[in-house]
Amino acid sequence: MKKRTQFNISSREKLRNRIINYQKMYPISRSLHRIYCQTTHFLHPFPDYLIIGASRSGTSSLYEYIIQHPDVKPAITKQIHFFDKYFDRGIAWYKGCFPFNIKAKKNFITGEATPYYLCHPLAPSRISKIIPNVKLIVLLRNSVDRTYSHYKMEFSRKKEDLSFEDALEKERLNGEIEKIINNPKYSSNHFPTHAYIYSSLYYDQIKMWLNFFPREQFLFIKSEDMFEHIDKIYNQTLTFLGLSPFRLNNYETVRKGNYSIMNHTTREQLKKYFQPYNEKLYHLIGRDLKWEEE
Repeated sequence: MKKRTQFNISSREKLRNRIINYQKMYPISRSLHRIYCQTTHFLHPFPDYLIIGASRSGTSSLYEYIIQHPDVKPAITKQIHFFDKYFDRGIAWYKGCFPFNIKAKKNFITGEATPYYLCHPLAPSRISKIIPNVKLIVLLRNSVDRTYSHYKMEFSRKKEDLSFEDALEKERLNGEIEKIINNPKYSSNHFPTHAYIYSSLYYDQIKMWLNFFPREQFLFIKSEDMFEHIDKIYNQTLTFLGLSPFRLNNYETVRKGNYSIMNHTTREQLKKYFQPYNEKLYHLIGRDLKWEEE
């Protein structure tokens, strides 16, 4: 069987990427896609799994590994953003982002990976009402490293012009979370773009999710373990998803960052800041991730 890699994407995704590059065609294609979804949504399944975060923690890589399994079919794109950005587009639109299933019994699984679901204040409630039995995968990267990687990504995208230290001092989230909760249609200029520290406070986020889903629906993966023991972690993930063991010929890292080393003083300050939150996280998930030793 031909394996799907990041360079061997589905015809639907190829067409989508091509249309996006033509600004005049994009609004028309969006309207046509909504009509398509309304007409055929009953032929598309809900996702069986979601990779909900954390951003800059290896979610792109894990998603690519999962969809290369012969019993997995990919969504139209990795990040659908339905439960954070596009909830007003409706369930039919969301289902239309997943593959066709015309058989009486579905013989594949499918899913998506939108890493900002983890820290979005409305995502867990929305997901629990629509797909309450979905399996949830959470990649957890050293909070200090994730924070820096997030900053570097936004800086490279020209969405950040402050130094790392100044950006931490001025995180720009005052009142943003409350505005999102009070007005679900509110579009923030700063969340999650500049939520460098907030997005690394995993304890608060996972505690929120556990109010809506039982612990057994979660798989928590330490990102550093995944990249150090990739074949082992990959097959643990397949087991969690109810899939047979599988081995890839190549575990290519997707969207790997390449940036300068963080200032030592800043790193030590962040380690000290995150330590009490991480200790509570370890207790919550029942595992010591030992980030303080790194």
